[in-house]
Amino acid sequence: MAAIAGGSLGGGGFAPFSKADRNAFLAILGLAWMGIVLGFGGDIADHIAKHKPAYPLIVHVHAAAFVGWLLLFTNQVLMIRTGRIELHRKLGFAMLGLAAFMVVIGPATAIYMDHLGLSKPDSDPAFIAVQLTDILAFATLLAAGVLLRKDAAAHKRLMLLSLLYITDAGFARWLGPMVGPAIANPFWSDFGGAYLGADLVILALGAYDLVTRRRLHPAYVLGVAWAATLEFTAVTLHLWPGFRPVALALVGGH
Repeated sequence: MAAIAGGSLGGGGFAPFSKADRNAFLAILGLAWMGIVLGFGGDIADHIAKHKPAYPLIVHVHAAAFVGWLLLFTNQVLMIRTGRIELHRKLGFAMLGLAAFMVVIGPATAIYMDHLGLSKPDSDPAFIAVQLTDILAFATLLAAGVLLRKDAAAHKRLMLLSLLYITDAGFARWLGPMVGPAIANPFWSDFGGAYLGADLVILALGAYDLVTRRRLHPAYVLGVAWAATLEFTAVTLHLWPGFRPVALALVGGH
């Protein structure tokens, strides 16, 4: 923790830059966009095609905030790519206000929508475990990335991890129905359906570093370990019958 507070995580021996970074980080970001667009785009198209009732206002606010974050994050990557470092820093600090709002609107939307869904036969209030750990991962990895902003290699990887983790919601919408039922074990079926897509992109980032640096950055290793801990915790709670009363209380059930 002292190393993080001091703005360094001891990535000695890890080359901070590689010629391939410009295109590699942009490609990884492109995969994040793919997961979100294919997942939520399909949901929206189905919603419109079936003339379903309009989404509640809080869903629109939530979507605007998270898509706005993805757009600004993309702009940040492009500014680094074009050498506009100072503007990148200024916008980065300005984005912290949006990040704080996301940490509030994310859980609020999840709780509101889960409460509305309690009357449906397929209601799954325990899924709030996945939704809440998503925002916890985003907030903590983002905070670590900000604290380590003076260490460019650590900063980039932690910021990417904070974004990639929350793409699970998009990937799960189109990969989940294919992956989950294909796995017999209940835990791994739930885990794969929820996280496989986003985790593959996260692992791609590590694979890229192994190819270009022959090693993983400590920030990436610790970030992935933390992300995995939250994922395993979320799936365990989701499947544990003892968590259901807690989930019901969280979403305003009985």
